[in-house]
Amino acid sequence: MKNFRRNILLIGLIAFLSVNATSQNKKSSVTESDVKTEKKKRRKKKKVKLPNIDLSHWKVTLPVANDKGKPIEIDPPEILNFANIEVAKPYMYIDSTKGAIVFHAMPTDSKTRNTKYTRSELREQMVPGDNNVNWTFADGAYMKGKIAMEATTRDSDGKYHRTIIMQIHGRLTNEQRDLIGEDDNNAPPILKIYWDKGKIRVKTKVLKNLNATYEEMLHEDAWDNDDGFNFEEEVGFRKFTLEVKVSKGKMVIILNGNEFKVYENIHMRRWGIFENYFKAGNYFQSRDKGSFSKVRFYELEVSH
Repeated sequence: MKNFRRNILLIGLIAFLSVNATSQNKKSSVTESDVKTEKKKRRKKKKVKLPNIDLSHWKVTLPVANDKGKPIEIDPPEILNFANIEVAKPYMYIDSTKGAIVFHAMPTDSKTRNTKYTRSELREQMVPGDNNVNWTFADGAYMKGKIAMEATTRDSDGKYHRTIIMQIHGRLTNEQRDLIGEDDNNAPPILKIYWDKGKIRVKTKVLKNLNATYEEMLHEDAWDNDDGFNFEEEVGFRKFTLEVKVSKGKMVIILNGNEFKVYENIHMRRWGIFENYFKAGNYFQSRDKGSFSKVRFYELEVSH
């Protein structure tokens, strides 16, 4: 009888220990699963990055037309809220995984005057909302951008479409405009910087007649394009830095702090009669059906 009771107690103890161990294993299993799930959630949660760009002195031109058929522009201070402006979202938006503003352009019917191409491009405004205050070479100017080509299409020959990513555009004063009888203040761009088949290409202007008078130089047809210059480094779709430094009679373009192109000649000195402003973004250079490009700007700064 004693042995029978002892066996019953032993069986009960074994059963208790077995159930307790199973319960502990289940708890442990649930806890480990929870930990793994939490780790996965943490891994999936990506860090938000924002571009280092102050837009308070820029307006943007978008490749979409308003009800009058002209390109839509967004001036400061409205541009500071561009991420929430519906019309801007397809063409100028933040990539928070890269920490950049993306400028997206493609052929549309929305073209600025004197061009067949469209753009998603910033225009400098020294006084926010005012195009009439600009700078001369004698004043001096500096622009620096950290940029990457995100994507671009190819033409029928398999070559990448090109786009202008930075400019210095000339501008007539109201007095100069009236002197030559023009109906707007437009003057030629003294500088165009292209992303061209993975390389950085620079184009500038040269005066056709070095003996031209002041009034003659104000006309757009007094100036011609130079032969252009290609930097040696191929940037491809990688991130790169461009700097533009302007002073009286001189313009310097710098790629990645390593390569320099210096313009210091009679053409730069004669250009001193014009006012200027910086441009940056994506001025797409194709009308091919279905073509487009997307340019990322991580940083953009200007000083005078």
